Amino acid sequence: MSHGDHEPSNAGRREQGRFPAGLSGDALLHSASAGFHRIDAAADLGVFALFFLALGGFSLDGFMHQLNNLASRYVAASPDRIASFKTIFIVAHLVVATGLIVLRREK
Repeated sequence: MSHGDHEPSNAGRREQGRFPAGLSGDALLHSASAGFHRIDAAADLGVFALFFLALGGFSLDGFMHQLNNLASRYVAASPDRIASFKTIFIVAHLVVATGLIVLRREK
């Protein structure tokens, strides 16, 4: 190196870390976790939609018929039956969500 050349100074540079500017490690972790759970919730709803689509013979008419059948039975049900339906729905949702999380655990 000649006398006039010098190495660039690190003064004024941001430390080259793993995180984007303005995000701490905790914020990035929460952001990634929220994104993971959003994708998982959307996939969970997709599994339920695929289930009703399969019940309807993979046609839009059959899909709507199955949803109408479910809705009409829910509206006409007694409070005990509605509570039972909610319990079944929550358990099914948790089973599907847990399965999807296990399948996506490496992401």
